[in-house]
Amino acid sequence: MECLKIRGGRPLRGTMRVSGAKNSAVALIPATILASAPCVIENLPRISDVLRWTDIMEELGATVSFEGSTLHVDTSQLTLHEIPNGNVKKMRASYYLMGALLGRFKRCVVGLPGGCDLGPRPIDLHMKGFEALGAKVHVEHGAVHLVADELRGARIYLDIASVGATINIMLAATLAKGQTIIENAAKEPEIIDVATLLNAMGARIKGVGTDVIRIEGVEELHGCVHSIIPDRIVTGTLMIAAAASGGEIILDQVIPAHVDSLIAKLREMGAVVEENGEQIRVVGKDSYQPIDVKTQVYPGFPTDLQQPMTALLLKAEGTSMVTDIIYGSRFKHIDELRLMGANIKVEGRSAIIEGSVPLQSAKVTATDLRAGACLVVAGLMSHGVTQIMGVEHIDRGYENIEGMLQELGADVWREVIE
Repeated sequence: MECLKIRGGRPLRGTMRVSGAKNSAVALIPATILASAPCVIENLPRISDVLRWTDIMEELGATVSFEGSTLHVDTSQLTLHEIPNGNVKKMRASYYLMGALLGRFKRCVVGLPGGCDLGPRPIDLHMKGFEALGAKVHVEHGAVHLVADELRGARIYLDIASVGATINIMLAATLAKGQTIIENAAKEPEIIDVATLLNAMGARIKGVGTDVIRIEGVEELHGCVHSIIPDRIVTGTLMIAAAASGGEIILDQVIPAHVDSLIAKLREMGAVVEENGEQIRVVGKDSYQPIDVKTQVYPGFPTDLQQPMTALLLKAEGTSMVTDIIYGSRFKHIDELRLMGANIKVEGRSAIIEGSVPLQSAKVTATDLRAGACLVVAGLMSHGVTQIMGVEHIDRGYENIEGMLQELGADVWREVIE
């Protein structure tokens, strides 16, 4: 078993290039199932979710190889379209297999997804979309069975602007006959990234980035070369960490517009944030103004940054409030912060944070990916050595987290414990 140890009190300083987006990668890899020729995906983060995806693709019969951060995928010889167990049960994003396999084979059996425990996250909207396209859906023995004589375009309204449902329907509709219109579509940058890949493969998708996406079905998709966008959540986490440690960092090859909501909140607190093309400079302070944060769908404040932001707010001089309307159960990090001396109480979907309370080192546990990021930020702020268990959750979304922080001057290391 591994743990992460952080000796707090050292400001982050330096320049860092941000890796490719995890939430793009986990959709782009299964999207290659739709191609009749090899695809190349560049700037992939070497995180555990990506490595698990390569295992799944090989299990399906694809030829997969890594060269640094570049993935070569050839799915032209794929024949298997049933994968009810195994790695699909360990990762939330495995549901993208449903749209990709249904689009290509018109039938599939895919195990219900796993991933971080953030409360109920049903995939009803995905199923609604597949049924509108002509598929029959039923769940049996923990797996989703999808079958269609043919897929035909349809007008589909999403009750919630779901990223997963938007991408999954887009995957299934790309090879369907006729036009599909997705209304109330999600607008996240990762959706644009997936559509860019599909269009490079020969798809005809318009309107991504708006709430109405139009897809004209095509008969076949070919291979392509695609480079993933930088990870806005890693970008945001490092910005928060710099502010929390009182440091000064420059993040390179990022897209500042993707973190506009975070930039606004950091400036509201009193941190210095400067944008210069594909760079963001963050200068932290010893204390900040208290603020209120409410998560929203993009371009609002992302739920994936709610947890690390909670740690930073412990440096504010006064009372702050964080409200998560996306995942109401995303407050498991609060108990761990309390072990470090934090004064936080949870009321419904909100956490009320009393700032100006110095954090002390403790043994804490990451219960999910972004809770792990929160504890890393807290560890950088604390006195003494913080020990973070559950590091496997952090590895799902942050590539070599200790190496990244060491490069910026943090005193952090990984240990194997009995």
